[in-house]
Amino acid sequence: MQVADHRIVYQVPPAPPGDAELAAAGLTAFFSIAEEWGLDTEQQRTLLGSPGRSTFFKWKKHKRGQLSRDTLDRLSYLLGIYKALHILFPDATAREWLRRPNDAPLFGGRAPLDYLLEGSLVALADVRRYLDAARG
Repeated sequence: MQVADHRIVYQVPPAPPGDAELAAAGLTAFFSIAEEWGLDTEQQRTLLGSPGRSTFFKWKKHKRGQLSRDTLDRLSYLLGIYKALHILFPDATAREWLRRPNDAPLFGGRAPLDYLLEGSLVALADVRRYLDAARG
């Protein structure tokens, strides 16, 4: 008598197509924005979710890498913030807005960049929503 093999095999699904392209585009844009905003290395790492230093420098050098969903979300929010700032303000004013104290309740007299540098995904989402609301 033979017993049928009824083992269940679980496979991890492959990454959705395009993740590598999203990572490359997002990192390239991020590092250009970081330069434009005058962010230092630690500020950049904070906005990206505090990856390890070696990981961060690989991303910066190669503009590609395996990114977590958290990092992809952060990049998305940062690109949205950048876009909204450039819709609302001329180039120089956009950078100034980030660094000037702001009396809006969200910022409580702090500069929006200081709020972003708290490092939470929520802070990125909050600023993105704030700017989107200002755009109308």
